Amino acid sequence: MYFFFVQQRVPFVSLLFWIFLQVASVASAGTRVSLNDNWQFARDPAGSGEKLGWMNQPPDSTESVTVPHTWNLGPHEDYEGTAWYFKVLTLPDEFRAKHVELHFGATFYRSRVWINGVELGQHEGGHTAYFFDLTSHLEPSNFLAVAINNQPGLATIPGWSMKLWEGKNTWYDWWHYGGIVRDVWLQINEPAMIRRQLLRVKVDGNLATVTDHLFLENSARKPIAGRILLKVYPDSGEAEAARFEKGVVLHPGQQELTAALRIEKPLLWHFDHPNLYRLEAMLFDARGAQVDSATDQFGCRILEIRNRHLYLNGELVRLTGMTRHEDSPWEGLAETAGTIRHDYDEMKDLQVTLTRPVHYPQHPAILDYCDRRGILLIPEIPIWQFSEKQLQDPKLVTLAQHIMQEMVQQDYNHPSIFAWSVCNESATDTAGGRSYFKTMYEMLKSLDPDRFVSYADDRIAFVDNPFENAASQADFIMMNQYFGTWHGAASELEPRLEAVGKKYSDKMVIISEFGAAGFFAPDSEQGDEIRSHIIRDQLRIFGKFDWIGGAIFWCYQDYKSHRNLWPGLTQGYVEMGVVNENRQRRPSYAVWKDENAPARLMVEWKNGSTSPVGFQAIVSRRSQGEIPSYELRGYRLTWDVRDSGDRIVNSGDKVLPELGPDQTVEASWVDASSRSLKLSVHLIRPTGFIAAEKKLLWWDPRSGGLDIDAMRKQGKSVPPGN
Repeated sequence: MYFFFVQQRVPFVSLLFWIFLQVASVASAGTRVSLNDNWQFARDPAGSGEKLGWMNQPPDSTESVTVPHTWNLGPHEDYEGTAWYFKVLTLPDEFRAKHVELHFGATFYRSRVWINGVELGQHEGGHTAYFFDLTSHLEPSNFLAVAINNQPGLATIPGWSMKLWEGKNTWYDWWHYGGIVRDVWLQINEPAMIRRQLLRVKVDGNLATVTDHLFLENSARKPIAGRILLKVYPDSGEAEAARFEKGVVLHPGQQELTAALRIEKPLLWHFDHPNLYRLEAMLFDARGAQVDSATDQFGCRILEIRNRHLYLNGELVRLTGMTRHEDSPWEGLAETAGTIRHDYDEMKDLQVTLTRPVHYPQHPAILDYCDRRGILLIPEIPIWQFSEKQLQDPKLVTLAQHIMQEMVQQDYNHPSIFAWSVCNESATDTAGGRSYFKTMYEMLKSLDPDRFVSYADDRIAFVDNPFENAASQADFIMMNQYFGTWHGAASELEPRLEAVGKKYSDKMVIISEFGAAGFFAPDSEQGDEIRSHIIRDQLRIFGKFDWIGGAIFWCYQDYKSHRNLWPGLTQGYVEMGVVNENRQRRPSYAVWKDENAPARLMVEWKNGSTSPVGFQAIVSRRSQGEIPSYELRGYRLTWDVRDSGDRIVNSGDKVLPELGPDQTVEASWVDASSRSLKLSVHLIRPTGFIAAEKKLLWWDPRSGGLDIDAMRKQGKSVPPGN
């Protein structure tokens, strides 16, 4: 598919003619035109916009905005209700003669869309994409109006959390960021088009079979003859890995085509080796002209749960990570790629290999990042703290299926996704909850038979009969536990885990949440001390139970909410992050990073007559009796030694063999006769992120060597520059 992004702010009529000139040479293929600029916005607290005719013209007073946009920043931060967005579209005649669609990346929460006063349709759900066909509605100049409502209710997802009714605080636990929160664009095609492709990959030894389910459409009234060409390339190169070609006749409406392609000796996807392929699908007409194309990336990997253990490409892995809300004081839910990249780079720095990642479908940039940088995902729909009555509501179940289906169809091809989650902390230990899970499980297996299905359960440690809980039906257990705060004394964790292991003796467990809210302590600093203590102690306890395949910390950053705040507050930021809402690191950041390093580094000076003349580093991977634990392939050790003048005395870079036995690396240099020497040693992942690090300072012959890391942990002052 041809993509074209516009960043300049110019009048829209001129803008689209300029775009047309730029894409005229490929106008026969699908064209994407960004509509993110030049919107007008107005609140509608009385809900009278439709009666006043706002679908035909905007009110007298509006604000100029650029999307993605949320109105819940600044003066409207707690506005709950309906608001409107308006835009004028002027298209060249050449585009109006084609098939034209209006696409929304996501709007939170419930939307209605009009063009030229005609309602195109509605959409419910705040995190999934949708579109409308504009072809028959277009005029030389078009008025687009979008009404969005962000109010929760008993049957909205997310909605009132009626499991919390006794506390009379039924708000869901994150902010209600209303608005057009992701991109908007026009998609312009010939009548024959590729709607999407679903790629199913099976690896058997040295052969990967890629089954491409192509969803094709013909918006014309007559059949169209053509040809489909599929090509597979490794993402790292241009050498063709597989090809498929077939003649087709597209009848009016929708149809599917299934093609099988085979890749010999495939490069496998792994979180440390995220090898990707791209499949380019091209549709040609009978004359050989290309009329549409679509490109999707995929990975070849084998994910299995065997004997209560998680295996990736045949390797037993025990993984850790943390969740992250799509939330910040400067963008809210309407995130840009820069914020996403910053946060996920930090999460990779924090050794994250697994995350849920939070309660709702994720931004496409997050999925692409996890594919390319190596993080396994368990996406979820935002059913949070719902009661049995809600889970039995046919309207809500239908909506949950709709949102889940949209998420699966949009995200299916991403190799980073290893399972789906259908709810969080809801009444799944009731008959209605079990029925809800069974319904969602069966639907998901029909959509995606290859991935696992589960949900996040905060009651599993307290359910006596496992068959009364939906967890007994899940492919694996996701256990939310907050022993040490909400769930009871920290000392209860280990016996509760032992009980869960016995009751669900055939299930692997992933700890899907653990952590500590700041308000359990007198102030934020002491709250973070509790958080650090829980990280150290509970990771050690998890490691004892080999059927715990993963542990996910809640969470990366503080996030805005009406719940779980300091006493007396009705809105603010939930203090549970290793960074605050402004991404300022707390001490627990360093604790998590150190405790989740996949290997340990021991580094010692080799002393000369007046100063060190070398060092020895020993690299030890974590055992399978610890968490995290996985094989380390393609890692390398780098080091840098500098004198008191910051001049390099010695440096190096050594690729290590597969880390099973301890690996020793040594380096030597001529006596530097310096007042000080500073040594930095880093263990680097194949993806370029730091897996472990160690710094030593030698500070003159009389004081001996100083272990900078140890001094920091002990709260001692460190010499300047370290």
